[in-house]
Order: sequence, then C-alpha cells, then structure tokens
Amino acid sequence: MREVAPFTVMVIMEACTIALTILAKTALTGGLSPFVFVVYTNAIGSSLLLHFSFLYHRRERTQQSLFTFPLLRIFFLGLKGIAISQNLAFLGLSYSSPIVVCATGLLLPSISFLFSIILRTTKLHCESSGCQAKLIGTLVSIAGIIVVELYRGPFIRASPVSLSHPLQLIPKHFVFYSTPDRWFLGGLLLAAANLSISIWNTIQVGTVKQYPQVIKVASFYSLVGTIQCLVFSLFMEREINAWKLKHKRDLLLIIVTGMFGSIIRSNVHLACTRMKGPFYVHMFKPFGILFATIFGTSFLTNSLQYGSVIGTIIVGTGYYALMWGQIKEAELRKERDVEKVDDISDDRKTSLLQEQEEETLV
Repeated sequence: MREVAPFTVMVIMEACTIALTILAKTALTGGLSPFVFVVYTNAIGSSLLLHFSFLYHRRERTQQSLFTFPLLRIFFLGLKGIAISQNLAFLGLSYSSPIVVCATGLLLPSISFLFSIILRTTKLHCESSGCQAKLIGTLVSIAGIIVVELYRGPFIRASPVSLSHPLQLIPKHFVFYSTPDRWFLGGLLLAAANLSISIWNTIQVGTVKQYPQVIKVASFYSLVGTIQCLVFSLFMEREINAWKLKHKRDLLLIIVTGMFGSIIRSNVHLACTRMKGPFYVHMFKPFGILFATIFGTSFLTNSLQYGSVIGTIIVGTGYYALMWGQIKEAELRKERDVEKVDDISDDRKTSLLQEQEEETLV
C-alpha cells in the first residue's frame, strides 16, 4: 500500500489537472475571458488558502511580526507565480490547445536548467553522465516543442468550433496555414509563462530559507497575486459584460479549479514528496500527454492533431532524460557528502588516537 497509494493518487492528480485544463479551454472557447477566469479562480483559491493557513498555524505560540515579513519577495512571488504566469498561461491556452499546455509544461525543467546556466548558479561538468543526460534532454525537449509549434498534421479529433471556420476545411499541416487560431502565439505565451514560473521558483527557494512557514508564505503571495491580477484584468477587460458568467458550468469550473489548485493539489504533492522524495511528483508530469490524448479523443469538445501528440511525446522523452540526469547528480552529491562525513569521522578518530598516545607518553 505504501507504494500503490502515492502512485494512484498522483495519477489521479494528473488526470484531474488535464481534465480541468480541457474544461477551461472549452469555457474560454465559449466566450469566457481568460483574464476574468484567472481573477475569479485566484480569488477563491487565495481565500481558501488564507483560511487554511490560519487553521494550520493557529496552535503556534510565536508568530513572526509582519514588519519582518519579506514583503518585497512576496510582491514578486505574486507577480511572477500568479499574475504574469497564469495570465500568460490561460491566454496561451485560449490560443492553442490543452496538449500544447502539456508540452510546454514539460519544457519547464529545461528552461530552469538553461536559466541556471545563464545566472551561473549551475556549473557544467560535461564528463559526468548526469550532466550529459541533462544537456541531451534539454535539446530533445526543445526539438519536441518545435515540432508541436510548427507541425500540426491531420486531425485525430476535430472540435465543432474548429470545423466551423471556413479555412479549417482546407487540409493543412503547418501552422502558417492556420493563423486564425493563433497557435504559434499561444505556444510562445505558454513558454513565457514557464519562464516566469522558473524565476518564481528561484525566488521561492530563497524566501522559504528566510521564512520557513511555507503555507503562510503561499497564502500571502496568493492574495497579493490576486490583487495584481484584478488590477491588470480591469485594464484589459473594461466592459462589465466580460465579468458576467454566462453559464452555471463556468461558475462550477471556477470554484473547482480554485479549490483544486490552492488546497488539494499542493497538499497532495507535498505529502507525496515527503513520502517518496523530491523527484517523485515530477515523474508523473508526462502522464498528462496520455490523459490529454484520451480525453481529447473521447467526449470533450477540443480538437486534437497528430503533430501535437508526436511533438509532445518527444518533449516527454527529453523531460525524462533530463530528470534522470538530475537524479544521477543528486545521488552523486549524496555520495560526496557521505564521503566528506566519513573523512571527517576518520580525522576525528585519528586525532583522538593521537591524543590518547600523547596522554600515555606523558
């Protein structure tokens, strides 16, 4: 049960994530503004997260003062992790498809790896197998995302919306023949969203070191990010009709997405990470390809094309290669740490023997 339970839960989490993404695409195609969707979901999510944080920390006697709280970091966490990344992501989703979201999501480790090289926080040791796997995985992932962006291929399943456009009746295989759906722009926006998340991860690591109460930090930057989204969305959507929900299913989708993103998924990921290690959760990300293909070809109303599936599989292959390289490097670091501890203990034993010999001579 210790092995089966976390595996089953993580598969269910990925299935729910993809299902909500596809339903969000359907709602956006039906006329719901992506900026309004982001504001409503984050308003619900931040409200739930604040209440959860209060209940989680209510027994703590010592509370850190608000004046020592990393307010500047909280501002940038909300800006990068919510306001910029989510607006770009859902706008990109409205221009592309859920499977492109899967592909660009798998590109996140490669973006983080390249970002760390640019910032010189990661040193390349090309003679190690781990570094070679990370480099190969990054190149394969980039090649896969190029396939997703440029090669469309025939429809596996065409949505009624896509077939209603007269240009969609013309057989086409490349994005340049299908500019009305702004597929290429959607991919660029999703890639920019992942770059923002990569920067957010870097800021978050430093923030947690200064302020280890993770849930409280998350609740505060979630609230700040919601306010930033509201300001931006009021500028982008100035008509009052854009803020009105036309269907009850949109309201249900917003509530479920807010609850799932803020409380359920984050706590499940945290629990699985504590049980199985830091790389366990990330190994399930490519499962989204399978679920997006199954859901897209069954009962949901989003179009799916062979080029997207092929390119996403290539990205998934690069993703696993890069993850394997990270695991190998983590194992190598652990072995080095153990050797250092052994060397220190041997030195202590030697010094103790020398002290005992000196005492004996005296």
